[in-house]
Amino acid sequence: MPVNHLEAAEAEAAARWGDEKRAYVQRIFSQIAPRYDLLNHLLSFNVDRRWRRRAIAALNVPRDPEGCYLDLCAGTLDVAAQLARTPGFRGSVIGADFAEPMLRAGAGKAPAAVVRPVAADALQLPLADASMAGAIVAFGIRNVADLDAGLAEVLRVLAPGARFVILEFSTPHSGVVRAGYHAYFHHVLPFIGGLVSGHGTAYRYLPRSVANFPSQDALAARMTHAGFGGVRWQSLTLGIAALHVGEKP
Repeated sequence: MPVNHLEAAEAEAAARWGDEKRAYVQRIFSQIAPRYDLLNHLLSFNVDRRWRRRAIAALNVPRDPEGCYLDLCAGTLDVAAQLARTPGFRGSVIGADFAEPMLRAGAGKAPAAVVRPVAADALQLPLADASMAGAIVAFGIRNVADLDAGLAEVLRVLAPGARFVILEFSTPHSGVVRAGYHAYFHHVLPFIGGLVSGHGTAYRYLPRSVANFPSQDALAARMTHAGFGGVRWQSLTLGIAALHVGEKP
């Protein structure tokens, strides 16, 4: 599929900078919403399902099974719905995303009384201070226009002792794995993603956004600097993804 050079340049800029990034991300995710779930599972060979389960387990829901949890950059509400089905969970989930078509695409995945979609920017959440029992973001934090401001906003809405779990793509440390990863991520994934979604650049933005996102250690340092305590992380599937966890003191 031929790629318009202007669109490619826009995708590159969006991966790096604030205002351009916000507008671009909101637009492309709104456009690819109808095929988003299909492509997620197809392009990850369904490994994304296992990653999400690991992230939800790290949230430590048994600490407050009746609390209200935040699914940030919730997309089609996969994480929110899976969290709602966690054994022993008796609370509620707010799924926040600024691409409203993504939230609409996830309608019906969980009871409306349990999962409440909210069209909201991650930098300006319509939530009270210290009101969330925990927060999780899966493959969305790299799309936030200002990472440090986003971390500070999550910290604001978390109750003391609550966890924030970040599941995000990363770059493998192994040279051999990294070579194969780059070949798939920069060539195969954009081709299939563009073909199935009908969007020429959305799946070219993905590898660019990962390449411009902080390393695992750097993200942990940013979380600590934002005020989170006990920050730790672990690589998943040979370093293709990483799981970060921190708590509000």
